[in-house]
Amino acid sequence: MTVAPPLNIAAPVDAASSARATRTKVLLTAPIGPTLAKLAAPNVLAMLVQAAQSIAEAYFASLLGVTVLAGLALVFPLMMLTQMLAAGAMGGAISAAVARALGASNPARAATLTFTAWIIVACFALLMAVTMALFGRAIFSTLGGGEAAVDAAVTYSIVFFPGCFTIWLCHSSLSVIRGTGDMRMPSLLLLLVSIVSIPLSGGFALGWGPLPALGIAGLPLGLILAYGLGALIAVSYIATGRTGLAFKGAFARVDLGMFRDIMHVGAIASVNTLLTVLTIVMMVGMVGQYGEAALAGYGLGARLEFLMIPVIFGIGAAMTAMVGVNVGAGQKDRALRIAWTGSLTGAAIIGCIGLILSVFPDLWLGMFLNPSDTATLEAGRAYFRIVAPFYAFFGLGLALYFASQGAAKMLWPLIGSLFRIGLAVGGGLILTSTTSMGVNGVFAAIGIAMMAYGLVIGVAILHTRWA
Repeated sequence: MTVAPPLNIAAPVDAASSARATRTKVLLTAPIGPTLAKLAAPNVLAMLVQAAQSIAEAYFASLLGVTVLAGLALVFPLMMLTQMLAAGAMGGAISAAVARALGASNPARAATLTFTAWIIVACFALLMAVTMALFGRAIFSTLGGGEAAVDAAVTYSIVFFPGCFTIWLCHSSLSVIRGTGDMRMPSLLLLLVSIVSIPLSGGFALGWGPLPALGIAGLPLGLILAYGLGALIAVSYIATGRTGLAFKGAFARVDLGMFRDIMHVGAIASVNTLLTVLTIVMMVGMVGQYGEAALAGYGLGARLEFLMIPVIFGIGAAMTAMVGVNVGAGQKDRALRIAWTGSLTGAAIIGCIGLILSVFPDLWLGMFLNPSDTATLEAGRAYFRIVAPFYAFFGLGLALYFASQGAAKMLWPLIGSLFRIGLAVGGGLILTSTTSMGVNGVFAAIGIAMMAYGLVIGVAILHTRWA
């Protein structure tokens, strides 16, 4: 009788895991420029649509009156703080940690980091909700808004901050997916969230169709509901193994080392984000001394300044993953080339936007203000004439911040932010107290601080090479 040789049966190939491994190889070996452009393109598109959502929110607020617009200016920095922490600071740290684990050929660790990330962001969301419930009104009053504007800001925050867990959960889940090298799915999902949020926010604020007219409270309600949908889809995508990560036994492997892997980048990145927002908040307080019209005008300028962050995030999210994978694999020189390629591109894009608006500020202001709003228009135009030419430096520093997350080297972005807030606040106080520039002195200090921010981070990384 002939005995058949033992069969060499290969284990079935997991298509998702194979795709994930292929993406990692591309990040490690493919040409930098084309690869970065391919990864960043869907992110940039998603961020532009998300920027449209923010523009739409300001437009809806303008239909409710200048007082509501001023109230939105008070709460907007803190709302953006939530978005920046969730998507940029902690989100970038999560994406970088997952990417480094995969670069070191450790997908099991990447899966465990996913559970760790969800625990961390739940704690952050709870902290923000409690803080604003206890101190929200005091914060808005300190910023210099009138009683009506403060009331509007409080009404917005009562809805937004208790519901912000949906934003945290959605962004943290999308960051895990980006860490595996997949930029397409997160971008498509953010497109969906932004597209859904615009009619929901407008409908709840202005009472479209069967929806109740909730005024300013309707603006955050639409946003929270849209992100809730996004979070549900993102978590389901991860849980069903579509990222190529296997989660069997992953939760049991959660330990302090996993928290450190995310938090040693995320904590510094969060401080950096806090400083960025604190700069804007303190500037709001200084501008608020010049009246409601000046506050509303600056609020529109600051809103566009914040919108530059999502645009850079489109490139930065791709850099975080690419740099993280290459650092994890020991390819630091390639990681640095990725950082400079993406950061100089981002600076050029933001710089062009700034130069255009410094000459034609009404391209932006005209979307929200009537010609009769002369005082608000005057303040907004002054902001863009003075500050917008410095946007390129802001774009450079911010892009290098995202790259530094991937490298787990956050010291210089933090130092750059300290320089920025020091020059903005100190320079604003000096110029307004020793000259007759008035609110223009505040704007001049903001521009100088932006330049220092970009130069400090750029020169430091050029010389230290993330040593």
